[in-house]
Amino acid sequence: MTDRLLVTGSSGFVGRNLVSALKAEFLLVEGFDDNYLKVTDWKNSLIDKLNSINPITIFHVGACSNTLEQNVQHMMIHNYESTKVITDWCSLHNRQIIFSSSAANYGESGLYPSNLYGWSKYVAEDYVIKSGGVALRYFNIYGPGEEDKGIMASFLYQSYLKNKSTEKIYLFPGNPLRDFVYIKDVLSANIYAKQNFNELRGRYFEVSTGIASSFEKVLEIFGLPYDYSEVEQIPPGYQFYTCGDSTKWMRGWSPDYSLNQGVAEYKSYLEKVDKQ
Repeated sequence: MTDRLLVTGSSGFVGRNLVSALKAEFLLVEGFDDNYLKVTDWKNSLIDKLNSINPITIFHVGACSNTLEQNVQHMMIHNYESTKVITDWCSLHNRQIIFSSSAANYGESGLYPSNLYGWSKYVAEDYVIKSGGVALRYFNIYGPGEEDKGIMASFLYQSYLKNKSTEKIYLFPGNPLRDFVYIKDVLSANIYAKQNFNELRGRYFEVSTGIASSFEKVLEIFGLPYDYSEVEQIPPGYQFYTCGDSTKWMRGWSPDYSLNQGVAEYKSYLEKVDKQ
């Protein structure tokens, strides 16, 4: 019998890419989005969907990814309560769960989140790993397939669109740094977690490059001009520094793409799309 895999949030940036990557490795891959949350009895609706698909592994990617969302009920139902239901189903049926977490867990202090989105991921991740699942903390993802993410698209893609429309690109002053990770490395990390689940279960791991780069460097590699905004425009809780720690990667996994390689490949992709 062939294992059936499930990807939640399958029409989103990471989810859509992950479904395609998994289909290249495995035979039976299904996906769904959060429409089940639109019904009053959403928990039973979700359980019915899980029972119907009966996956051996769930890649739980689906979430409210708007880091600016302030509606506590909306955020916690999407990112925490639904994760609990999926995790409990996996525990009951002895199934695997690989949870898409976030470097937002580190917040400004490096210890705890600084916003509602970060806290929702922090508590959901804790529930997953205490239940024997695997959590992957993504850093700043960019790459093909994020065209419909709107304001939550990567800094690079938004800058690309601004430049196309002759809109000026502004950076925050103060030299903020980010660990920019290419989407293909996120996909390889998920597949690796699936292949080595029993050795990795009950822990979280980072998916990063282990190098903090400036926004200036990203734009310079791509060849985009920029200027600086006023300090007053920096939002409260803004993370000035994120950098992955290679000692927190899954043993045996490492990223394949440097910043230069990832940005160059993404640039080629975007230019090709524009010509179509």
